[in-house]
Amino acid sequence: MRWWNLLLLVILLGLQFRLWYGAGSVAEIASIRTAAEQVRLQASAAIDRNQRLAADVQDLKEGLDAIEERARSELGMIGNDETFFQVID
Repeated sequence: MRWWNLLLLVILLGLQFRLWYGAGSVAEIASIRTAAEQVRLQASAAIDRNQRLAADVQDLKEGLDAIEERARSELGMIGNDETFFQVID
């Protein structure tokens, strides 16, 4: 009977070792969950950015107002019938 208890103890210790340190252990699962959450956050940020870019593309395709706004802000362009005044402090 004593050897049976010893065998059960060895099996229990082997299973505990695998649970805490082996493949598929508690620590490994926690790190995988953390990595998956980081990937979800990155994907969410990428989806938001893609939606903003798609809205910009749609505005540029449909209206001249968006094109004119970009030309003024990014390229410093002015219209044909406008006068540019530069004020220096």
